[in-house]
Amino acid sequence: MTGGPNHETRRQILYWRLLAGVFSGDQQPTLEQASAGIVDDLGLPLAVLDPGISIDNVAQRYPEMKAEFESLDFSETVDSTAEDAGNDADAASPQPVGAADVRTAALVSKLLLNVFATGSGQVSATQLAGWQSDATWLRRCLGEEQAGAVQGVLTGLEGELVSRMRLREVLADPHLAAQLTPSMSLIEQLLRDKHNLSGVALANAKRLIRRYIDEVAEVLRTQVQQTSVGTVDRSVPPKRILRNLDVDRTIWKNLPNWNPRDERLYVDRLYYRQTAKRTVPARMIVVVDQSGSMVDSMVNCTILASIFAGLPKVDVHLIAYDTRALDLTPWVHDPFEVLLRTNLGGGNDGPVAMAMAQPKITDPKNTVLVWISDFYEFDRSQPLFEAMETVHRSGVKLIPVGSVNSSGHQSVNPWFRERFKNLGTPVISGRIQKLVHELKNFLD
Repeated sequence: MTGGPNHETRRQILYWRLLAGVFSGDQQPTLEQASAGIVDDLGLPLAVLDPGISIDNVAQRYPEMKAEFESLDFSETVDSTAEDAGNDADAASPQPVGAADVRTAALVSKLLLNVFATGSGQVSATQLAGWQSDATWLRRCLGEEQAGAVQGVLTGLEGELVSRMRLREVLADPHLAAQLTPSMSLIEQLLRDKHNLSGVALANAKRLIRRYIDEVAEVLRTQVQQTSVGTVDRSVPPKRILRNLDVDRTIWKNLPNWNPRDERLYVDRLYYRQTAKRTVPARMIVVVDQSGSMVDSMVNCTILASIFAGLPKVDVHLIAYDTRALDLTPWVHDPFEVLLRTNLGGGNDGPVAMAMAQPKITDPKNTVLVWISDFYEFDRSQPLFEAMETVHRSGVKLIPVGSVNSSGHQSVNPWFRERFKNLGTPVISGRIQKLVHELKNFLD
C-alpha cells in the first residue's frame, strides 16, 4: 500500500480495535474499516476480524492458517510490544516493525477477541463449544506457566457463558445437548439444577456428568497408578523363585568367586528380592465441604477418592457436609453416584462432619484424614480446629485442603490457615497433583 500507514501504525490500529472490542464491546467504524484494509493487504481472510467465527472454523475454511495459529508465541509478542513501548518512552530508536509483526498482531487480536469479547444475551450450545475451543487455543499459545496465571479468568468467563444458556431447553434437545463439551462450569450448573430436570433432559445431563468424570478420572488415574501401597516387610523371607531373583546383587556378592583362567563366575549363593508387604490396610477418610464455593474441589476429590478406593489395601471413606453430614462411603467407588447425591450450597458446620468422621478412626497411625473446605465456619471455628488438633495429635495424618482445582487458588479462612501452619499441617491450595503427592507419600 504505497503511501499508506507504516507497519507500526497498522499494528497499533489492530491492537486499538482489540481493546475497543474487549472493553467496550461496540464496533468503531473507523477502526473496523482500517482493520479490514490491513487484513486484506496482508492476504488474510476477513474471518480473522469476526469474533463470532471460532479458530477451528477458520482453520477448517483456510487450512493454510492452522499452522500460523499453532505457531503463535504470546510471550514473544508481549515482550516485543513492551520493548517497543519502552524504547518510545526513552526516546530511543524502536525496533523496526515489519509485515510479519502486523500479521502476528492480526492473529493475536483474533484469538483474544474470540476469548474475551463474550458479548451479552443468550448463548447457544454451539457458541459455548466454540468459546471452549478458542480458550484451548489460547492456553496452548500461552504455554503452561502463563496459562495457569489466566486460568481463573477463563473459568469465570466460561461460568458466565454457561449461566446465559437456556440449559434446560438445550438438554431437552438431544441434538443441541450433543454439542455441549463438558467442563467444570457446566457440571456445576448441572449439579445445581439436577432436581429440576426430568426425562430426556435429565438423561442428557447425566450423560454429560458421566463423560466429564471419565475424562478427569483418566488424567488422575495416570498420576496415581504408580502408587505402591504398603511397605516391604523385612521379617518375611523372600520367596526363592526365578521372578524374585536379584541378578545384580547375586553377581556382586559372588565376584570373589571369579576365575580369570577359565573366565567364569562360580555362584555359591543366590540372592532374592523381598516382596512381602504388610497386610494392614491404610484407611483414608475424605471429608468434603459441599458448599457452592467448593464445587471444583469437591468434584476432583470425589473422583480421586474413587481411584484410591480401587487400590489394594486402601480403605476409603467419603463424607460430604454443609449444615448436615452425609456418609457417601457406600458409593465411593462410583463418583457419578456420589455427585448425584450431593446438594451444592448451604452453610458450613464442620463439627457435624467431624462427629461422623471420628468414629471411623480406629488405627490413628494408619489413617489419613483429608479435609477439603474453605474453612469459613461461622461461629464454630474454634470447636472444629480443636477437634482437628486432637485427631492430629493422636497420630492421624491430617491433610487440610483449601482447593484442588483448575485455577489453582481458593480463598481460605486466614484464621484456619495460620493455625494449620503452626500445627505443622499447612493447607494445600493448588493443583490436585499436590494432594496426590501427599497421599502417595502416606501410602508408600
